[in-house]
This record gives sequence, C-alpha cells and structure tokens, in this order.
Amino acid sequence: MSKFLTTTAIALTMMAGVARATDVEVLHWWTSGGEAAALNVLKEDLASKGIGWVDMPVAGGGGEAAMTALRARVTAGDPPTAVQMLGFDILDWAEQGALGNLDEVASAEGWDKVIPEALQKFSKYDGHWIAAPVNVHSTNWVWINKAALDAAGGKAPESWDELVAVLDKMKANGITPLAHGGQPWQDATIFDGVVLSKGTDFYKKAFVDLDEGTLSGADMADAFDRLMKLRTYVDDNFSGRDWNLASAMVIDGKAGMQMMGDWAKGEFLKAGKKPGADFVCIRFPGTQGSVTFNSDQFAMFNVSGDDKVKAQMEMASSIESPKFQSAFNVVKGSVPARTDVPDTDFDDCGKKGMKDLAEASSGGTLFGSMAHGHAAPAAVKNAVYDVVTKAFNGGYKDGAEAAKALAEAVAATK
Repeated sequence: MSKFLTTTAIALTMMAGVARATDVEVLHWWTSGGEAAALNVLKEDLASKGIGWVDMPVAGGGGEAAMTALRARVTAGDPPTAVQMLGFDILDWAEQGALGNLDEVASAEGWDKVIPEALQKFSKYDGHWIAAPVNVHSTNWVWINKAALDAAGGKAPESWDELVAVLDKMKANGITPLAHGGQPWQDATIFDGVVLSKGTDFYKKAFVDLDEGTLSGADMADAFDRLMKLRTYVDDNFSGRDWNLASAMVIDGKAGMQMMGDWAKGEFLKAGKKPGADFVCIRFPGTQGSVTFNSDQFAMFNVSGDDKVKAQMEMASSIESPKFQSAFNVVKGSVPARTDVPDTDFDDCGKKGMKDLAEASSGGTLFGSMAHGHAAPAAVKNAVYDVVTKAFNGGYKDGAEAAKALAEAVAATK
C-alpha cells in the first residue's frame, strides 16, 4: 500500500506540474466509456471559457482508490483544484478546513432555490457552499437485456417472487441471469436495493437511524437470505470484475440483468443501445416510488492565487448551468442536480428517473444510499461493506447470523 501511495503521489504531482495558471486540475474516477464521454462535456464547456483541464483519472467505480490518491496529494502539500467526491467524504474534508468557499457564485446564481435540500446536505458545511453537485444518481435500478427478458416471458418483475421467477427462466435459457462484479461497493449496491424493497421505514431505521434492533432483526435476516439467493444467479468469474464489464455482459446478451445505479445506462447508450428496444430499465422490484441516491459533486480545494480561485468559480458555475446539467446528464445516465432543468432531451429511462426523483423527494421516500456514502459516515459504510461482502461470498451460515454480525459491526463504529 505504501508503494502505491508513493507512486500515486509522485505521478499526480508530476501531472500537476504541467498545469497553467488558468488550468483546473481535476481528480476523478470517471474512466469507463460512458463516463469519459460525459466528462468531455464539462471539459469542452470549460475550454470555451479559456480554462484548460489537467486530467487526473483514478479508476475504480466506487471512488475508494481516488480518495487514497487524494490523501497522497494532500499529504504532499499539493492538493488538486477540484475533486470528484461523494456524500460524507465531502463533509470530512470540509471539517478539516481543506475546501474552498463557493458562496459567491452560489449566491449570484441562486443555487439554494434549485438544488434539492437532500443534496445541499453534502454541498454545504457550516452554512457555506463547498461543493458543486453535478448530478443525482439513483442506485435502485435493474438493467435488463430486452431479448433475454422476452425469452423469459417478457414481463419485467415487480416483486421479489417475480424477480426470482425471471432469473430462474434466464438460467434455464442458458445465460448468466445476473451480471455482477465482486467488489464491496457493488455487493452493497445490490443489498441497498434488497433492503429498500422491504419498505422505506425499514431502510430508514436500518441505514439512516442505524437502529440496532432493526439491523439485527428478522427482516434484516430475510434481506441477507435474499442477497445470498441472488448470489446463486451470478457466474463463477465475478470476483473483482469492474461494474462496466458486468454491464457489457448484459449489453452483449451474455447475461440477463444487472442491479446497478443509473450510470450503467451510459454504457448501454455508448454501445448504441436504445431503451425499450434493446434494454429495459426498472426499479429494483418492490422499490417503485422510492429512490436511494448518490450525487457526484466537485469539491474545490483551498488554492493560492486569484487566477486559480477564479478558475474554480468558473468551473463551479459551468457545472450548475442548466444547459450543462442537461447535456451532461443525458450522456451520463443520471438526472440533473437542479430541479428546473426540463426533461426534453432525456430518453425514456431519463424521464422516468426525473419523475421518480421528484415523486420520492416530495413524498419523503428519497434516501441517501448506504452503499454510496450518502446514508451514514464512511466508518459505518465500510463496516456494512465488510459484512455484506462476507455474506455474498458465503461467509455466514444464514441471514440471521449475518444480521447479527451487521448490528455488531455498526455498533463498533460508534
């Protein structure tokens, strides 16, 4: 690990060394085809304003590797200009006094009125704007190959029993029913959907309130049993597979479905696939009307020099412009971080995502995703990861044993 940190720190410092005064150095983990295409929208927008881009990509869909690289840069005394971050990671850096103040541009452009309060919880610290939200991703999606679904009866599942029936038919048809990558954040993404499917009150008590009785109870045991059942539909080569490679299995018809956030849609679009014709997007069965979310945000680090601060403000302004919010999120698969962006340019899945988000936000069923660092601090998230991944890989005899371990692991973080 120390070798990785040293190598990363040197590499990123060298990259920073070629930056011009009006450049922004951006650390991010958008490295898949669909993600890179979306990121180019931001690069081109900044270029039109005379601002260059020094790219610092760190692969890894959950962002853990990027945060390791960031710590190396900060330890070396040379933080990037802007960093892609999620949820409580933003607040952790703000608490350390490492982030710049975006109040000037936020006030001038009225961010308070158009960015949902659920996002502002992570965009602000101590009443000040410290990050610019790019999007809202919802994580409780299932992406289904249309031909595989048709061969399995044609009806998208709306309940757990229907889901199992479809997966069984896909298995009988000779394809991998569930495409998955064996990485902790991917395991937790599936489990997020399973827990939410057992009710919004249950999800809130478990992952937001961290109620010990709920974490260790019979419903949680059943959720773990369902997770273990889903493992039986995954192929044997899943360990370590990146999420976008799992998406490719569905795109290519080698697998029936993938349980993944809406960034997966970007891979389908990049491959020339069309919603409704080539693939089907549904909420995890049992979760329609509820949304678990994460929001990619760019946090601006404290930098010296008026020109660098100005470039940060320009970047923040570009990110929040309605034109960019639409153009970027159409490509990315997510929905805008602003509530005043029309859905005109979005496809059917995008329109559904925007409608679902608005419905959940107004109905009190919009929750930060545990799997993606928006429900509880990192220590709790990592404790959940450990138990969920162990359960997914057969480390517990049954769901009851896993639920007991989950409650104990979360209690140990307090």
